[in-house]
Amino acid sequence: MAFTIALVQFKPERKDIKKNIQKIQSLLDGVSADLIVLPELSNSGYLYPSSEALLAYSEPSNSEGNFLTALKEIAAKTKGVIVSGFSEIDHNKLYNSAVAISADGVLANYRKTHLYADEKSLFLPGDSGFHTFTWKNVTIGMMICFDWIFPESARSLALAGAQIIAHPANLVLPYCQDAMVTRSIENKVFTITANRIGAEKLGEQKLTFTGQSQITGPKGEILYRGPKNKSTVHVMSINPEKASDKSMKPKNDLFMDRRPEFYEI
Repeated sequence: MAFTIALVQFKPERKDIKKNIQKIQSLLDGVSADLIVLPELSNSGYLYPSSEALLAYSEPSNSEGNFLTALKEIAAKTKGVIVSGFSEIDHNKLYNSAVAISADGVLANYRKTHLYADEKSLFLPGDSGFHTFTWKNVTIGMMICFDWIFPESARSLALAGAQIIAHPANLVLPYCQDAMVTRSIENKVFTITANRIGAEKLGEQKLTFTGQSQITGPKGEILYRGPKNKSTVHVMSINPEKASDKSMKPKNDLFMDRRPEFYEI
């Protein structure tokens, strides 16, 4: 079964939703893919002094805001579903979220479970939990950036049937790309980590993002790793059914051999 995925790496501009839309439109001009994954907070950029300062660059998850409306239109042209990070507002509450959106509208919305560092001053912890959605008979899950360091994130999605995990990110730590090899192996899933590039500065604080967006296969094979600091779109075809087979050896199955009654929580 052929399923086309596209990974998008770019630098979201802080406080400039219009420019970010233009960048995404330009990068995806002429691209056709079943699934496209964009970085975390692609609408707003990352560093803000307060949640109040971020409100103007946030929107609800109902696809009526400027950013998600634009993604819906892009999805119609690419003939697929787009997963993108964005700053979500819900009754004046902010969430670091990821949306799955097609030409017909929003299919799923995920709110980041594990907030990183100063994100805790901007966003509320996500309350959506880890769930999957189906697109063209493929089961897809979403997690965001720092969720990677908690094995339960990817495992929850894999147990829910995810064949592909879409992973928008704004990574600053140097470990994630290598760790996603393990996340893919231990769950036998495809993972798509769409990271941003560039740097942001706020007062004395400066963050440099690591780029190197990555597509990883169910056996931990790095199918693609992007450059450190260059906007990139990478399109490739995969067979999601390879993530449905959880057998390891003739007598071993990754999930059937689990013994959760002995796992302390």
